[in-house]
Amino acid sequence: MHDDGRYDDPRVTGSGGRPSADDPVSRETDHPGWPVGDPRGPSPRGPEEDPAVRRDVPGRPISSVPANVPLSREPHDPTDGPANAPSARPGPVRGNAAVPARYEPQPPVSGVPHQPAPQAAPDAVTGVVIPTDTPPAAGYRTEAAPSTYVSRETPTREEDDPPLAMEAMRAVQILNPSGEVTMPRPARTRVMCVANQKGGVGKTTTTVNLAVALALHGNRVLVVDLDPQGNASTGLNVPHHTGVPDVYDCLIDSVPLEEVAQAVEGIPNLWCVPATIDLAGAEIELVSVVARESRLARAIAGYPGHFDYVFIDCPPSLGLLTVNALVAAQEVLIPIQCEYYALEGLNQLIQNINLVRQHLNPKLEVSTILLTMYDRRTRLADAVEQDVRNHFGDKVLQAVIPRNVRVSEAPSYGQSVMTYDPGSRGATSYFEAAQEIAERGVKEPVSRNA
Repeated sequence: MHDDGRYDDPRVTGSGGRPSADDPVSRETDHPGWPVGDPRGPSPRGPEEDPAVRRDVPGRPISSVPANVPLSREPHDPTDGPANAPSARPGPVRGNAAVPARYEPQPPVSGVPHQPAPQAAPDAVTGVVIPTDTPPAAGYRTEAAPSTYVSRETPTREEDDPPLAMEAMRAVQILNPSGEVTMPRPARTRVMCVANQKGGVGKTTTTVNLAVALALHGNRVLVVDLDPQGNASTGLNVPHHTGVPDVYDCLIDSVPLEEVAQAVEGIPNLWCVPATIDLAGAEIELVSVVARESRLARAIAGYPGHFDYVFIDCPPSLGLLTVNALVAAQEVLIPIQCEYYALEGLNQLIQNINLVRQHLNPKLEVSTILLTMYDRRTRLADAVEQDVRNHFGDKVLQAVIPRNVRVSEAPSYGQSVMTYDPGSRGATSYFEAAQEIAERGVKEPVSRNA
């Protein structure tokens, strides 16, 4: 009978690849001294599924050894052939079949040149030699080992600057612990009025954070809190309770400004003129005062010291307090919330600024527009931004202040976001806005150590 080396030959084992009842014993087990048949019965797995049985199946390399067959750990004898060749000793007997171990190189497939098999290497954990052309057992890596050893702790190019490291770098840049003048200082004092009759657009937050950012980078800054709510004083942690000398005394009683200004703790080169609840009555009392619109302008002009920036935080109205701020200022900074209501009253504010320019302060101009509370998830924010940029052009800062919870949390700790969380998106945005304002107002920037 012709033997083609397959157990599923129906001429030998019957149908299905298993020995039939008439021929229960395989021809390969017919050896003197071996029992006839297997008392345990046929293997529950078919011969093609039994990894311990060695067969010559077409398309399967004879040299492949299943991963669960134990391999010899005896020292290799150089006279025995290649180190990765299987042992010539007979393999284990499982069931009713003997596994002859032999090493026969396969002829190359037509059209594909023959390539030598790669050398087998012992496993790093168990020390067992596993042939490279054998499917690995569970737990073994299948990828090839790199030519050079690289530690897992070695950062890749993408991991050179992780988010925490980038945030720390931004914090150091914003806090400027060296105290160098990294933002250009103007040749003259820039008095900026932060005004918008719409409430809740970020006037006080903008005033406090811009002032802190400029002061941290070498500029001398004065903040005048002209809002009876006193939020700017709270954000700078300046006492403004009843009985504290405030801006009301300067407007009504002509008290010099240097007697009212207080140095901000922890921020060099920053002073604040606080506002108390007494300022709420200044609107009525200023009605009968001579030159009521220019009281604040005279107080700022009479200050003996020199400031690079003076920020005036206005109340959300167009009364006499806001008019005093517009007369005393040279530039107007308008924070605009990226919503429709913020645009609705903008025309009225521009009209009032034009009236003050015509009759009281011809030097006044709208120099800066800052978009605040920008929410990139909404189309409305993009539409408002495009409308403002199309109308005001280059006056709109490229820096946009996003909605950030850190900006809202900072006043509750008596700090600005620049010192509360200098690595946050809000602090970074205000820092960029302050730097842009400083660069716009200076034609010839000073040196870093000026």
